[in-house]
Amino acid sequence: MVGTVLVVDDDPVIQRLLRVNFEMEGYEVIVASDGMDGLERARAEHPDIVVLDIMMPKMSGLEVAKALKADPDTAWIPVLLLSAKAQEADLRAGDESGADGYLTKPFDPLQLLQRVEELLAGR
Repeated sequence: MVGTVLVVDDDPVIQRLLRVNFEMEGYEVIVASDGMDGLERARAEHPDIVVLDIMMPKMSGLEVAKALKADPDTAWIPVLLLSAKAQEADLRAGDESGADGYLTKPFDPLQLLQRVEELLAGR
């Protein structure tokens, strides 16, 4: 097994797409449907990486990223933001959240896998 990916996205279609892509590459996949659940799952399961949507109910991906990076128990986990928001201000907010990377939707699955592998290699 390559590692464990926590996918946090409120869109079931994106969840399925990410699950299939990661599982085809040998990753174990954990899925959460909102930011609060994602934060709880990350703290409980300690995945190797978190792939996080920004616009979600209960808690935004930016808030989740900040909380993960502020907690010494989870600060080491790479966080990749995945969002339809592609304005300069959105990218800056992603940087300020402490996230390790930012990809915009729609995304190329191969580019996503490559970015995840880069972040895992850089841990």
